[in-house]
Amino acid sequence: MRQPPYLPFLDGPPGIAPGLKPIAPEAWLLPDTEAGSWLTDKRALMREQRDAVFAARDADAEMAEVAEAVLAVAGPARGDWPTALEAASSTVSDDLCVMIRSEDGLWRLRAASLCAPTYWRLSEKFEQPLGGLHSPVPGGDPGLAKRISRIFDGLRPDFILERCNWSVQPGNARFTPSSAPLKEMAAEMAEADALDQLHLRVERQTIRKMPETGAVLFTIRVVNDPLRAALATPGHIDAFADAWARVDPGMYRYKGWQLYDRLIGAALDAARNPVSS
Repeated sequence: MRQPPYLPFLDGPPGIAPGLKPIAPEAWLLPDTEAGSWLTDKRALMREQRDAVFAARDADAEMAEVAEAVLAVAGPARGDWPTALEAASSTVSDDLCVMIRSEDGLWRLRAASLCAPTYWRLSEKFEQPLGGLHSPVPGGDPGLAKRISRIFDGLRPDFILERCNWSVQPGNARFTPSSAPLKEMAAEMAEADALDQLHLRVERQTIRKMPETGAVLFTIRVVNDPLRAALATPGHIDAFADAWARVDPGMYRYKGWQLYDRLIGAALDAARNPVSS
């Protein structure tokens, strides 16, 4: 069982603020910690359910520039793909979402290869402005949307920003356009299984502006690890318990954490009191 590459709960509960920080260009997409476990399934999903995971409109130049940037890091694509964006997406575990500033001054989702959505459907969000993309989030519209829009407006092409968002889920599925199946799994899960069947789901997100077209590329890498791996030390156990307890009530309801309270309690108890074999 690997050490999870991201443990954002060590920094506290998930918040409403963007929480972006600059990273070095060489840390943008590499190392790709999920390529070995996800890329084969991701490519199959891209081919078999293309209508569910890809959308684009009037964004050929932007997709070409994004693809060039991604392929320069990840290497050439395998096989033939209908668009440059899909070719680039096939080389990395990250999803690629292209935001373009429209004539009305709003940043809109105009192209995306999205194979690991966290409880949303591309068909419902495509061409939406930032306010539409973030409207379910507590404080997301208009507050969060305005803050992110200002960040997009002022972003320099040589400046890459990163943030991590996190939650928990039963199992390790990445393609989760709906939370309903996971809620059913959680309702049926035995507390004795919680530490191994619950997973820490982390979205490692980056944004960067393309120098030629001015489009903003938003990348999303979903990382799933068993909660047992994330709670491997007393310090991690205490930090997770504290973050879970201190989450904003609105965020708590938005993430549906009330469904997991009994399981998290059981998982924390099992982590603190391991049974000797």
